[in-house]
Amino acid sequence: MEFAFILPLLVLLAIPIFDFARVIQANMILINISREGANLASRSSETPQTIMNAIVATAPPLDMGSRGMIYITKVMGNREGGVIRNVILQQDKWLAGGYAPASSLWTCGGWNGDGSCNSLPADPNAAPTANVMTNQLADGEVIYVVESFYNANILFGAMNLGFGITTPQLNSNLHAMTIF
Repeated sequence: MEFAFILPLLVLLAIPIFDFARVIQANMILINISREGANLASRSSETPQTIMNAIVATAPPLDMGSRGMIYITKVMGNREGGVIRNVILQQDKWLAGGYAPASSLWTCGGWNGDGSCNSLPADPNAAPTANVMTNQLADGEVIYVVESFYNANILFGAMNLGFGITTPQLNSNLHAMTIF
């Protein structure tokens, strides 16, 4: 009989812990996706779409096709009038992503059919500035920034425990960024 009284409380405690563990797992997968994507982008001659498709293949149990997005951005240090600024040379988004948050690095104005940004100027002096690795890149030095996004399915929201105590709400919009 005691077990019948305790079981609902145990279930009420176990399910949010399980939900929290799922969010942590999803965030760890996103971090690994962005790390591997940056590594491949900096060393590989493959197209960004090929790289993004390859790293997403390692993402299960996440449903990246409907709940995820990846951006690969190429950034270069550019000396202009004695000052080096980091300019965006190229940005690509994953075409198969069903979730469409904007890149936190820079937002492209329009996309080509191959997932590349079509609003970047050819002249690096006219390119937009990236606020990443500021004052750390040499003139002509190139880095790749890979961002991965995922909209996690949260089962439980904040819970009111009584006496004015409320558990925190988990954020369902996960994001990871790696610079390589």
